[in-house]
This record gives sequence, structure tokens and C-alpha cells, in this order.
Amino acid sequence: MLFVYKQTNIPLVAGLVSGLSRPVFFGQVHYSTNLPFHLPNIHLERGPSRLSKINNPCRPREQTRAHSSSLPLLSSHSPSNNNRRISPSSPSFSTSLSSHHHLPPSSKITAKMVSNGTENPSKRHKVALIGSGNWGTTVGKLMAENTSEHPNIFEKDVQMWVYEETVEVDGNPQKLTEVINSKHENVKYLPKIKLPTNLIANPSLVDTVKDATILVFNLPHEFIGNICKQIKGHISPYARGISCIKGVTVTDDKIELISEYIGEHLNIYCGALSGANIASEIANEMWCETTIAYNTPPCDLHAVNSNGHANGNGQPVEEHRDSRGQIIKTPLVPVPQDYPELSHEALRSLFQRPYFTVSMVSDVVGVSLGGALKNIVALACGFVEGNGWNMTAKTAVMRRGMLEIIQFAREFYPETVQEKTLWEESAGWGDMIVSCTSARNWRYSKMAVERGVSIQEIERTELNGQKLQGISTSREVSSFLRARGVEDKYPLFKAVEGILDQTIKLEDIPHLFRKAQ
Repeated sequence: MLFVYKQTNIPLVAGLVSGLSRPVFFGQVHYSTNLPFHLPNIHLERGPSRLSKINNPCRPREQTRAHSSSLPLLSSHSPSNNNRRISPSSPSFSTSLSSHHHLPPSSKITAKMVSNGTENPSKRHKVALIGSGNWGTTVGKLMAENTSEHPNIFEKDVQMWVYEETVEVDGNPQKLTEVINSKHENVKYLPKIKLPTNLIANPSLVDTVKDATILVFNLPHEFIGNICKQIKGHISPYARGISCIKGVTVTDDKIELISEYIGEHLNIYCGALSGANIASEIANEMWCETTIAYNTPPCDLHAVNSNGHANGNGQPVEEHRDSRGQIIKTPLVPVPQDYPELSHEALRSLFQRPYFTVSMVSDVVGVSLGGALKNIVALACGFVEGNGWNMTAKTAVMRRGMLEIIQFAREFYPETVQEKTLWEESAGWGDMIVSCTSARNWRYSKMAVERGVSIQEIERTELNGQKLQGISTSREVSSFLRARGVEDKYPLFKAVEGILDQTIKLEDIPHLFRKAQ
């Protein structure tokens, strides 16, 4: 339940929901906690004086929490009702709230029932997944399970683009899409995992994204440029995206988050998903957690303004800012008001499963860089372990790796990065630990050293046509740093590229670390 107390100069309030044992704080962002039951949102308005708008609607949740301790509680329990439970439909609901001793005595409170910004939105979000490797198919599985369970928010079917291949099933060559749609199993990239029947494999990229309002990107980052070119002009103008791609696009001139690359090339907003996630474990419904960064565009917030109308009328609206704090070049087209609002809670309901816990944040930079750069560190850990070095050496590599990730974020995204994301979220240290102890970049770099062959040879023989993202990320990031003359400030990143190109020996790592002190 969401209480928004609309009184001038009181932009942030707190609510204590009846039946909960702790306060639930809400601020200028629609922010709430998981409730053990479902209730519609409630907007509370103060008589004739209402806010014409909510300032800074994309305020991060940690800033909201920071102010909550000094605020009065708005409670559905009042001293006069002997802690009697009051439901929103109760005749005494408004009276109880307005008579609470923490509210100004002149305040007359009225309650208005709304659902995701509109009363009973008539449309549902259509979800499209671009990518069908092991991680892509896994994400498709959990999303399709959720769209079935949330028909008030999403259309049931999830379209999944599959690069068409011929696979052999029971001794007969068949198209991969036909196998997925008939057997409900991705026999090549996620074998022996039963997929929901509403996850639809589609060999046409353009048809997959047609009319979709939520686009989920899940494929190796080196292919994203070509994908964006193919679908530009074929997607909904108010589509929103989530990138599950752990990488960055880098040239000697600039570095760009994958999510922002997608957003700029398609003229949409795109968030990012990253965390300590291993596809095969999640597919087998072994519990883990992840982080989704989504800084809801102001034009998508269904906030009632002074004339009683809401945003989301299909007209371009400015003022959304990018990862460097600059207003975006092309104004976004708002999600129409007849769709459910794409809030943090709505996105959580698309991805979260009993076996997959989702933490929502607004720090797209921290989540994106943590997911991309930790692959370089994972390669280094594999090299060290394959060479027979002990766990303390590996720990030193991980510690240095996290310092360089944070240093990189500070140096190139000082305006918006929140370092706590890297220290506290699954997308930070959690992903680092998993990637450096059990994930692919670590496993195959370790194998390369143990077998005495190049990691490129291991990639060719062991990965069934897929690529190790750490290799391309390492080379691109090092080239970017070298062009700016700061490569020596990042000794671990420099060492990994040198080992890949056989210009630096593994044994040189301790010397490079000492040199950087």
C-alpha cells in the first residue's frame, strides 16, 4: 500500500501499514516494501492544496531512506481506535487518518484508490527477449513463469528471439525454434530444463520485438550493435529495456554502458540486470539473488498533477538524465497511461521467483560496471589458480580487482555512481566472488594455464560457439585506458591483457601490484 501525503512543502512521508510490524517509508519515488498481501495504491490528498508535481521523481531509494527517521508517521492505527484494523474501504478510513495526532489539525484528508497510476489500466505489457543462450533461456524461463502469474501487468506469452540453427534430435535434423516450441526445451544451450509453454521461440528478430513494451537483451555484448540496427524502427516508441549483458562498449574515444548504448540507439530507456548468477543453477531453481538497476524516467511516473491529469499521454517529455548527469539528447516518449506503471515493484514482479531474489536500485552505473569489469578479474583469478598459486594470492587479485573497478567508476562516472552498490549489492562483491570461483571466465582461464594452451584455443574447443566476455572486455578497456595515458593506474587490468597477448608473464603480477602502490 502506498500513502502519498500531498501537502506543499511535505514532499516525503512515511506510512505504517495496518498489519505490519515495522514502518514502511515512502518518498518522492514510488517505493515500497514486499507486503504479505496485495492492496491497491492509495494517494492521500490534502483538501484544495495539492502538489502540482513531485520534484526529482527519480530520487534513489537510499536518499529516501536517509530522510525517513525525522519524519512523522502516517498510521492507520490511531490512539482513538484502540489499534483496530481499518481497511481502505472502511467508512472510517479517511476520518481515522485525518484525526491522527501527527497530522496538521487543519488537514482534511481524502483517499483516492489508484492502481499503478491509473484506475484499472486497460492494457498489459508485452515482453520480448532478445537472446537464447543458456543465460538468455534461463531468464526467459523465469519471466514466462511470472507473466503467467501476473496477468494484471503482463501479457502471458513471452517472445524469445532464437538465432535459427539446425540441431539433431533423436537422430533427425530439426530447426532449433521448432524443437523449443514442441519439446519446450532448448536442447543446445539449456538441455534437460523444462521451459514454460508460454515461452515462444521466434526465429524472426523483428517479429519478436513487434509491439513489445518491455525488451530484455541477453546476448554477448559484441553483437548488440548489429541487433540495435536491425530492430530500430520496428519497436514501440515507448518500449523500455533491461540489459542482462555483462559488458561495456569501448573505443579509444569513449566508454559506454550497454544499457545506455541500447537506449541511445533505440531512443528508449534501458536499465540493467546483473548479479552473482550462474545460469545452470538458476535454471535448476537453486536459490540466488540479483540486482536490477532501473532509474524510472520522470515521464513514466503516473503522478497526479495540479490539473488532475497524469503523465504518460504519449507525448515526448524531457528531463531524463543519463549516467553522467546530462539531460538525454532525445526526449523519451512516455509509457501511455493505459499501461500499468513500470515501477520497481512491477519490474521485480517480472523477474523475481521463489528461487531468484531481486534487489532494485537506481544506480545503473554501479550495476553495469560491476557486471562488466569483474570478468577481467575472473580471468586473472583463473590464471593464478591454474598456475598453482594459493588462495591468498587469489584473494589479493580479487581485492585489487574491486579497487580498480571502483577507481574506474570514480574516474569516468563521478556524477552518478554510488560506490555502495559495488560493496553491498549482488551486482558488486557477490558477482565478483562467484565469477572468480566458479563461473566461466575463471574456469576456462584456469583450464588454459593447466593445459598450457592459449585461452583462445580453450574458447574455440570448449564453448560450443559461445565467447568469453572477459577477453573482449579486457582488450577494449585496456585500449581505452592506454589512449588516456592512465593504463599504469590499473595494474591488474594491464596484466590480464598482457597475459592474453603473451606480452606479460603471469609471474609479473606481484611486481605490477607493488609498482602501483
